[in-house]
Amino acid sequence: MTTPPLVDDVPGRLDRLAWSRLHTTILVALGAGWLFDSFEVQMFSSAVGPLGDHFRASVTARDAVLAIWLVGILVGALVGGPLADRFGRRRLFVVTLIWYAGFTVLTGLAPDLGAVYGLRFLAALGVGAEYPIVNAAISEFMPARVRGRANAVVMNYWPAGAVVAGLLAYVVLDTLALSSATSWRYMFVLGGLAALIVLYFRRRIPESPRWLVSQGRIQEAESIVSRLEGRSGPAGAAYPAGAETPSFGTALAELVRFYPGRLALGAALDLAEAFGYYGIFALLSVVVLPQVHISQAHIPLFFIVGNLGALAGGLAMSNFLDQAGRRLTVGCVYAAAAGGVGLLAAATSTGSAAWVTAAFVVSNAAATAAWTSAYPTFTELFPTHLRGAGVGFSVAVGRVGAIFGTLALPSIATRLGAGASYALVAAFWLVGLAAIGIYSLSGGIDAARLPLERLTIKPMSRRAAPAR
Repeated sequence: MTTPPLVDDVPGRLDRLAWSRLHTTILVALGAGWLFDSFEVQMFSSAVGPLGDHFRASVTARDAVLAIWLVGILVGALVGGPLADRFGRRRLFVVTLIWYAGFTVLTGLAPDLGAVYGLRFLAALGVGAEYPIVNAAISEFMPARVRGRANAVVMNYWPAGAVVAGLLAYVVLDTLALSSATSWRYMFVLGGLAALIVLYFRRRIPESPRWLVSQGRIQEAESIVSRLEGRSGPAGAAYPAGAETPSFGTALAELVRFYPGRLALGAALDLAEAFGYYGIFALLSVVVLPQVHISQAHIPLFFIVGNLGALAGGLAMSNFLDQAGRRLTVGCVYAAAAGGVGLLAAATSTGSAAWVTAAFVVSNAAATAAWTSAYPTFTELFPTHLRGAGVGFSVAVGRVGAIFGTLALPSIATRLGAGASYALVAAFWLVGLAAIGIYSLSGGIDAARLPLERLTIKPMSRRAAPAR
């Protein structure tokens, strides 16, 4: 591995910029993608009943739609990250938005269940690719002093999308009382078309100057930074230019060789949050809601209230990432998420719908604070030319947890009982706590308020010690 030549202080100039309208546009445009990703996931939860009734699908056939969706996200994350490293952030986050919006609309026109399977998988590829692309772009654009908070705010468009999806489900499925043959179709078509609105904003986002520098395209990077400075006014360390974009296999090998601790941290945090987050919703469906007798008509409102709690928890956490630091914040919210599972278990034992609703608000707030703190934390630890691949691999590992949490937890609850299910979900959150604890105790860097370039080792030889 050779050290590429150094160039002018493009990254330093980005970090010194005052906040401008373009920063806000970037934050909103990338966050809106998360909103519609979440919207689609939550929309499916509401639409799967009418869809399954329409096609006379068994419970297993309905669960298969979700399994296919999660596998598609896994594949999309693995493919999308390296593509973003090779072809750039801007091109990919426009393409992925068009991709999943188009296949979501087509899902609403599906003639049979087989077509739903295929179209859900294709739409999920676009959603999965968004994970590494959006996280990389937001980390590379935002000034170091607010990078954690800005990234966390973008992540919190997810619970906002869940609230919007719940409101649409309430209107389309309940208020309008459409038949099962049409209600689910309206939801997919409207959801896909609405996502295309984000294109207007995304097309205004320039390419990441940091990525351009990493590709040796210095003049283009300089032009974009100068334009940003013209809008906000200038408020470094030099940065290596022209690093060759490796294949995914080569990128993964480089990450394992030089950044094994960081890659392990990203995979562990994402695995823990994916199982923990999806596990909470699996517990709701197979353990909690059947015991507290919340009516079918009130379930959309139950999830709307719960996701308002999630939004509050995630936004509250975003105030601490830059001030208290990544390691302390992540450790505290993962511990809180494990405690939230215990609170949900205690509330369920009372049989009270009111207590369960309150516990869901708290547990969902803690869980959302946890996963929205994890993504900014591990995304910024990878070097720019490997960032997409590193985030993509971490997300792919996490989707394994999501698949297991969603599909295996119901059978675990049936065989071993509710108590074992609660304990397993809480244990996964504690895996994330252990991971950030080990990373901290072993001297892993806390990236809060540090320029991205100071986080990247530049080994002079292959014998250089790897960074944590």
